[in-house]
Amino acid sequence: MEDPKEIVRRGYDVLSRRYDAATGADSKYASWIAELTDRLAPGSRVLDIGCGSGVPMARALTAAGHRVLGVDISEVQISRARELVPQAEFLNADALTLEVAAGSLDAVVSLYALIHMPLDEQPVLLERIAGWLRPGGFFLCTTGHTAWTGTENDWLGGGTTMWWSQTDAATYRRWLTDAGLTVETETYVPEGSGGHALFWATKR
Repeated sequence: MEDPKEIVRRGYDVLSRRYDAATGADSKYASWIAELTDRLAPGSRVLDIGCGSGVPMARALTAAGHRVLGVDISEVQISRARELVPQAEFLNADALTLEVAAGSLDAVVSLYALIHMPLDEQPVLLERIAGWLRPGGFFLCTTGHTAWTGTENDWLGGGTTMWWSQTDAATYRRWLTDAGLTVETETYVPEGSGGHALFWATKR
């Protein structure tokens, strides 16, 4: 099988604009963004993993006065993010290759990104995220709710393939805890015939 990360990269390169239109992220993320901005002190440092086009998360956080670094595996997504949110910093990279100073971040956000990474890499990244956060820092993420790995050949009707790999919510909760994070809330987010888990966690 082709490298799953290349499948993900190509899928978002091809369907960057279609993805924004199809997911309705502006309205979908609104309450999550509002809660995060309420929690953050002025001028907080935030890392957005899987930032996509920078809209709406990076755009909203920079508008609120926070310093945002977004990272995404898709070159097209990062190119668009730099145009749409010039106040933020964006990096085209695999999140596992990031070098971030320990305890330097006030928050990390990862929405619909972990589930595009190989399962064995996901707990490793969660441990790194916990290390990057200051004590009391926030982590907001979506994960799988039930275990599944597979592809969709005509993703979003755009003629390209997408790949996902996820475990169940209980395992994600354990991984977060093992990484040194305290899970505050876990919410089920319905999507089509299934759904995802939304976690709010803090660095112990």
